[in-house]
Amino acid sequence: MKTEVLILGGGPGGYSAAFRAADLGKQVTLVERYPVLGGVCLNVGCIPSKTLLHAAAVINEAKEVSSYGISFNPPKIDLKKLKATKEKVSKQLNTGLAGLAKQRNVTIIQGLGEFSSSNSMVVKNGDTREEIEFEQAIIAVGSQAVKIPPFPNDDPRLMDSTDALALEDVPEKLLIIGGGIIGLEMATVYHALGSKISVVEMQNQIIPGCDKDLVRPLMQKIKKSYDKILLSTAVESIEALDEGLKVSFSGDKQPPEIFDKVLVAVGRRPNGHLIAADKAGINVDERGFIQVDKQQRTNIDNIYAIGDVVGNPMLAHKAVHEGKIAAEVIAGHQSQWQALTIPSVAYTDPEIAWMGLTENEAKEQGIDYEKGAFPWAASGRSLSMGRKEGLTKILSDKETGRILGAGMTGTNAGELIAEAVLALEMGACVDDIALTVHAHPTLAETFAFAAEMIEGTITDLMPPKKR
Repeated sequence: MKTEVLILGGGPGGYSAAFRAADLGKQVTLVERYPVLGGVCLNVGCIPSKTLLHAAAVINEAKEVSSYGISFNPPKIDLKKLKATKEKVSKQLNTGLAGLAKQRNVTIIQGLGEFSSSNSMVVKNGDTREEIEFEQAIIAVGSQAVKIPPFPNDDPRLMDSTDALALEDVPEKLLIIGGGIIGLEMATVYHALGSKISVVEMQNQIIPGCDKDLVRPLMQKIKKSYDKILLSTAVESIEALDEGLKVSFSGDKQPPEIFDKVLVAVGRRPNGHLIAADKAGINVDERGFIQVDKQQRTNIDNIYAIGDVVGNPMLAHKAVHEGKIAAEVIAGHQSQWQALTIPSVAYTDPEIAWMGLTENEAKEQGIDYEKGAFPWAASGRSLSMGRKEGLTKILSDKETGRILGAGMTGTNAGELIAEAVLALEMGACVDDIALTVHAHPTLAETFAFAAEMIEGTITDLMPPKKR
């Protein structure tokens, strides 16, 4: 079989690259190991987790609205139906992608692909084996959850994120190893469903890549509702017993404890070593990453790579953007990576979102910046929703006023961050935001209020003294 463009991997980056290349007139073949498109994100990641997080949000809101004088009976959770709803959402998107591929005449081949040369690939599916010759190729093979070898990984009570999303049961006591975004999102789901949650994190704060002031509202909330949050602590061993998994921690402050299940959420590793890249001459580093230039090209001129396999952050929206760049370059366009920032979102309760320069990074780099922070305790919209723990902040260049970074913690922060991203990409200054009329009362206006804090024009709070 021969094709102009071969895409290896059908996740968000892979199918976006395939569809864009097809739209630009290329003959495209997409190799995917699973029977449906969408990759980790659509099938065992972003989409199913958000479906469960929506269910968790409804359960939590039903409890919280009791302060308004509205009470509901405790929820009756039909786990089988909840799983079916989660799977229905993914299937609906799977069907849509299959239809889009068909409309674009993208050939889809199911199987595991490995390079046999810089212009050919062997695809294996059971006993069948097919060789494909290509002119250009895009590697979009993603990543997989990290497993810790000494742990009893063959015990079904030791879960990764895929296992946790399968929602086989709701354990009475659940330990989550890793206080990053994935671990805390799953903590949100299982706590709402009735599990007693403990979180252990090696760093001195949850969501280590985020500024502490943005993390603080979430930390204060979960400290009250979770059993334990152990920071600066490591798991030394896990022993499988009949009554549960016995977990031993570093140091002598936390004694061993037995949990019904343990979720390991300590990160993901790229799949660069699983595709016989050496047979094509592609350089893969010891961690499994493939280095690319701004046009997503590897060290082999006709082979490109995108998504998790080319480096952090491992986010679907980054992969999609890279996939379109690679497809356009292959089609002869002068495209390259020009995005100034990639937003990050933790869909916890409250949500946390940030983009651009963090305050930690600004301090490390010695950048002279100004900061405007607006507490949602002064937001009429947030208070009317029964929430006061939020925060919006902006960092700007002290001399020029240009926006360098921003972050939000609170309800729908993941939606609100889009304005901040656009502001940074458009080279906006804080006065551009402060002078933009935002609807009232909204959560979005807190972005303008944060800008007004820097400008000194805020009227909803006392203006800060200029440093």
